[in-house]
Parts: sequence; structure tokens; C-alpha cells
Amino acid sequence: MGQRLDGNVAIVTGAGRGIGRAIARVFAAEGARVLTVDKDSESCARTAEAIVSAGGIASAVRGDVTRWPDMQAMAQAAIERYGRIDVLCQNAGVYPAVQLQNMTEQDWDRVHAINLKSLFFAVKACLPQMMQQRSGRICVTSSITGPRTGIPGLTHYAATKAGINGFVRSAALELAPYNIRINGVEPGTVLTEGLRELMTPDEIDALAQSIPLKKLADPEDIAYAMLFLASDEAKYITGQTIVVDGGQILPESKFALV
Repeated sequence: MGQRLDGNVAIVTGAGRGIGRAIARVFAAEGARVLTVDKDSESCARTAEAIVSAGGIASAVRGDVTRWPDMQAMAQAAIERYGRIDVLCQNAGVYPAVQLQNMTEQDWDRVHAINLKSLFFAVKACLPQMMQQRSGRICVTSSITGPRTGIPGLTHYAATKAGINGFVRSAALELAPYNIRINGVEPGTVLTEGLRELMTPDEIDALAQSIPLKKLADPEDIAYAMLFLASDEAKYITGQTIVVDGGQILPESKFALV
């Protein structure tokens, strides 16, 4: 185990699987006491159990990121169990594909609630403790889709991720006087359980060939970028996002790939 988050208390939302699970495990391996949060209580508990089995410190709490009372309870659980909140990693998100002409108000509202409104709720819930401590780090999972690229069928998703980046920049100005930093990571395509459910192995391989590094990101690739932003190594960085995409957004066209 490393020491970059030794003694820190970290909350990770969407920790039941994929990127969130990887973040929780990497943070714990670097010495953090981790509160795993997910709407799926069983998967959330499995992440915490895996951390404990590996020698780390973690516990789970069920939480729906779209509900303000759940986010209040999440922050309170971290304080009651561990005494403080040093890191909030707001990672929970969804990406259901719907063509714009078929998109309903309910489709739009659900994605915005889970991806963007949840950021407001989670941050607001943790702020009183962080402001009292006069320290804190907030790390957010954004995306290249929206801020830098677009995908047909994901206009609602892209809008939320662009919104996340705007939130990060303005919040950084408000929170700087309290020594609270907020930054984000913009992943490219990540090989998660969710992606494997949506795409065949041949489709995944074809997608990988369109990326300069010829592979999709592992969840741990995103987790290590989050670790950097949560650590003292990034103590002079706030209001920024880091692209972690294997060069996915670089080619001008497919002819630029070698």
C-alpha cells in the first residue's frame, strides 16, 4: 500500500462497479479511509468488503445521488464513522443512448439528475465539514463527450458533462478561500462492465483501433488520475480537468491514425 492519502477520509459515489469501484480501491490502497456510496447497496458493500479484505479501511452506505436527503446522510455517515471529510469523489453517472428526436422529458431529466444535479447535492452536503476544516478536495468524473467531442444519441449526456466542467470552474473560485480544491477527469472510452453489456467484443476491438494507443482505458487509468488530483501532489491545481483518453480526441480524421 502507498501513502499518498494516508489518514484521509474519502467518499466515492458510484462505487459499486466500474470506475467508482476502481477509485475506491486505489484510494484505499494509498491509505484513505473510504466510504463507498451507491444506489445498489449490495455492489456497494462488495466494494467495501474487497477493500477490507485487501487490508484497507472502508465501509458502505446506500445512497441515491439524485436525492438530497441521501447525500446529507452520506456526509453525516462519513463524519460519524471517520470524523471528517477530506476527499469527495463524485463519480456516479449514466449514459443511456436515445436519439434526440425520440428523447422524452423524462429521459433528459433522469440523465441530468444523476449526472449533474447529483454533483450539486454531493458537494453541498460535504461543504459544511470541509469549510469547517478549511480544507478539502473534490474530484469529479466528467467526460470527453460534451466538453470536447459528441456522440449521436448522447446529447443529454454530453450536456451534463459540459455542465460539470462549468460547475468545476466556478466552484473553484468560490471554494479557494477555504482551501478546498475542485477538479475533474475527462475519461475517453473506458472498458467497464457497462460497456461490455452494450458492445460485442468485435465492436470493442474496432473502437480500440480508432484510439492512438490502440486500447480502451481500464477503470484504474481513471482512478490514478483521480488519485493525483486528490493528493498533495496537486495542491496547487484547482478548477481544471485532465483528459485521460489514450489520445482518442487527437486525430483530425481516421487518416491521421498510424
